[in-house]
Amino acid sequence: MATQRPIILGIVGDSATGKTTMSSGIEQILGPDRVTNICSDDYHKYNRVQRKEMNICALDPECNHVDIMEGHFERLRRGEPILKPVYNHSTGDFDPPVYVQPKEFVIIEGLLGYATKRMRENFDVKIYLDPQEDLRVDWKIKRDMGKRGYTEEEVRASLTRREAISATCIRPQRKFADIVVNFYRPEGLKEETGTYLNTKLILRPTIKHPDFSEFIDQRPDRKRQCLTISLGRDEGLPVDILHITGNIQPVTAETLMDILMDHLEGVSPLPTTSLGHYAEGAEKKISYPLAISQLLTCYHLLSAKANMERD
Repeated sequence: MATQRPIILGIVGDSATGKTTMSSGIEQILGPDRVTNICSDDYHKYNRVQRKEMNICALDPECNHVDIMEGHFERLRRGEPILKPVYNHSTGDFDPPVYVQPKEFVIIEGLLGYATKRMRENFDVKIYLDPQEDLRVDWKIKRDMGKRGYTEEEVRASLTRREAISATCIRPQRKFADIVVNFYRPEGLKEETGTYLNTKLILRPTIKHPDFSEFIDQRPDRKRQCLTISLGRDEGLPVDILHITGNIQPVTAETLMDILMDHLEGVSPLPTTSLGHYAEGAEKKISYPLAISQLLTCYHLLSAKANMERD
């Protein structure tokens, strides 16, 4: 009997859009023993010193081994191991490569995962993270100052230098995603960066989405309209748009999360308090919209696996 290939999830977005936060939560839900997590940013051609000398940006495809990425993605989809490079963001240099054996699910997160058709063809589910831009800037400043030792002035200067290449090479990948995740600040909360952010999920018909009316209709308090779905257009095409408000009440969110967990076949139920975690400095906090987004992604991965097994 032939071994089933892994199910491959792509999570792409600009720098500091929350890719690692999203992928770590999905890995927790599915179970770390079932998930291989890979960062495509490890495929840089040059270290930090070389990039500075050459005046080339890490976001530029020319600064990355795109051909090796394409080959590795194909090997992973076939269930074959790879020898993956490792880029150390703390030192700005490369660590020794690591041997990676794909598990049941493979998450590939990074800047350029959808840059070529050959790479895109390997994903079963494609997500693009597209937070409000001033929110992303705040996230990047906090991360790079806290974890990478930069000053705020250095981070802002880097964002300015990267703007053109980001607009040319990173953001155009958005149109290839099955789901676009947009975190944004509620009106009147100009400083909010976490728990109370609203979330808009743009759901393209490139994959089959669940019937969200089931989740919405079973909310304990329908008057608050914390979860709504509407028809809209994105990139000129019709889409469904799922709105999740950041002020969703815990009892409402936990009920929704329990319903979603019930739809995840083969996944051990987790307490709702263990979902939707993100770090703010040394403090761990919870975002219910983030948790719901992670659970919906897991639903799609398990659906893709079930469809493959039926075929």
